[in-house]
Amino acid sequence: MTEQSRPIWLHVCDVNAIPRLGTRVLTHPSGDIALFRTESDNVFALRDKCPHKGGALSQGIVHGEKVTCPLHAWNIDLNTGEACAPDVGCAQRFPVRIDAGEVYLAFDETVRADVSDVNDVTQTVAA
Repeated sequence: MTEQSRPIWLHVCDVNAIPRLGTRVLTHPSGDIALFRTESDNVFALRDKCPHKGGALSQGIVHGEKVTCPLHAWNIDLNTGEACAPDVGCAQRFPVRIDAGEVYLAFDETVRADVSDVNDVTQTVAA
């Protein structure tokens, strides 16, 4: 029996570095990660790749706790990464923790946490 891996929590940025109803992108060797902030200040992290045709979810529109892919208007649930019905598919989700206004992402020990600074890719929608 193998020992279960522990997550590695990596500090990413201050929560205010992610605009409300907007995104920031982290560069990672295994693929970019999009951080989404909702109007109610919840923060989510998904692989920045729509499960449909690979569109950059970070360039989509954040509404409620969903993001709409800019390529073909698929809605992706930020809580789960799952496409909303009738569409089917899933974007990889990363656990997020906010502590004293700072955002942390969890990575599995098997994934190197070589994340560079948060990029300036931002999409903001007026409330």
